[in-house]
Amino acid sequence: MASSSLQLQFSLQRSRKLPASKPLKPAPFFQPITSSVSKEPSISTPSPLPLPPASTVVPSKPTKLPIRKIPGDYGLPLIGPWKDRQDYFYNQGRDEYFKSRIQKYQSTVFRTNMPPGPLISFNSKVVVLLDGKSFPVLFDSDKVEKKDVFTGTYMPSTELTGGYRILSYLDPSEPNHANLKKIMFFLLSLRRDQVIPEFHNSYTKLYDDLEAELAKKGKASFGEANDQASFTFLARSLYGANPDDTKLGSDGPKIVSKWVLFQLHPLLILGLPRLVEDGIFHTISLPPFLIKKDYKRLYDFFYQNSTPVLDEAEKLGISREEACHNLIFATCFNSFGGMKLFFPNMLKWVGRAGVKLHTELAQEIRSAIQSTGGEVTMAAMERMPLMKSVVYESLRIEPPVPSQYARARRDFVIESHDAAFQIKEGELLFGFQPFATKDPKIFDRADEFLPERFIGDEGEKLLKHVLWSNGPETENPTVNNKQCAGKDFVVLVSRLMLVELFLRYDSIDIEVGASPLGAKVTVTSLKKASF
Repeated sequence: MASSSLQLQFSLQRSRKLPASKPLKPAPFFQPITSSVSKEPSISTPSPLPLPPASTVVPSKPTKLPIRKIPGDYGLPLIGPWKDRQDYFYNQGRDEYFKSRIQKYQSTVFRTNMPPGPLISFNSKVVVLLDGKSFPVLFDSDKVEKKDVFTGTYMPSTELTGGYRILSYLDPSEPNHANLKKIMFFLLSLRRDQVIPEFHNSYTKLYDDLEAELAKKGKASFGEANDQASFTFLARSLYGANPDDTKLGSDGPKIVSKWVLFQLHPLLILGLPRLVEDGIFHTISLPPFLIKKDYKRLYDFFYQNSTPVLDEAEKLGISREEACHNLIFATCFNSFGGMKLFFPNMLKWVGRAGVKLHTELAQEIRSAIQSTGGEVTMAAMERMPLMKSVVYESLRIEPPVPSQYARARRDFVIESHDAAFQIKEGELLFGFQPFATKDPKIFDRADEFLPERFIGDEGEKLLKHVLWSNGPETENPTVNNKQCAGKDFVVLVSRLMLVELFLRYDSIDIEVGASPLGAKVTVTSLKKASF
């Protein structure tokens, strides 16, 4: 099915000046990565294309692999899902849950149950896809639909989102999907010139605060500072509003974290006693009225600061209220949630890589910026192949949204590396992305963090296997697919995260612990820039 592509892009005109410093040695030469955030502002929104009804069978290429019955089972009703939930969260843990079944069935495609199970979900049955060859079927709108499967085998109450089914839960074939996604594109293009300067402002304060806490306590929590910085950055860059100057104040990150908990608690390990955690948080949905007052504060903030976007929504036939709830979800759940999860994870991998990588990044970043007039711009970042590769490698090895679901529109055949499998219409497919993006048949030394993996022609060819955005990195979001509307925005801010860090510091030392969402990073040392 052909479709025009829409690539979200950011202007080069607004940038940040680098303070004068000593001349730098040229950065080590790397062949540039050319698949990247684009430079020229351009947005086109094609009309949504009709999707085939579930009964339509579109011929596929005949498979050359042996057709194998999908192994695995679901166990007895209620008991099977409950038992698998215990294995997933406690007896084995998430990764071992999948690895043990791959070994048991000698297959990366198999049947099992996925949490939460009863009493939140009464149909936990999925077909699991755990290799890089079968996983991409989850992005094929001709074969699968995405209606109400954003969180998997259950859907949080719409009372948490103003009574509306949000864009993330809509299939591209549904009437509102195209116009809601157009609103997201409009939001991201409206103030694109503010992204680089506002990121600098917010993260300068973050590093000032980390330095002060380090001086006082000898260590500093990156997570709490990052939460505040990322929320402030999103509010100021996308909406032109500083939360501290409004009734919301500095409460935004805490409210958002609580609101996200009400939606995702069935899938999280919270560190509570097992009987409490599993007996309550994995078994019963928390009542939405407990968060209603806090959510209203978020709603008021976004409604009051989104006038141009809400005006655009009305032109597209979307009510201001529905548009506002979608803006909250896109900004707070998707964007803030992504930065809250991914930035500490990326810092973990970069921190662990050591001084050699830190020095190479600092030299490359500073040299590139000086060579383009001393300003942080899109053009300057295009001259930083190592930095860009580090971002892609971080997105590959630990993608911020690890789980993807889709339901089969029709019967079709999927292939792993070793066999083919018949999928029936209506079956729920589940892919755990870290296994697909660490597939040893695609990536050399797949379990290792290799900073230079995506540099050069051979590295660039691997970008199609980086899938964090609900689609390949080499493709772009459109109104006809479910790829993240903010794909380019996420890549840009992740690059800015490294640029700001290594403009200011030669190296960073960290300690890493666990948290319900991502890594818990504690900064123990920051060595200020010396060249």
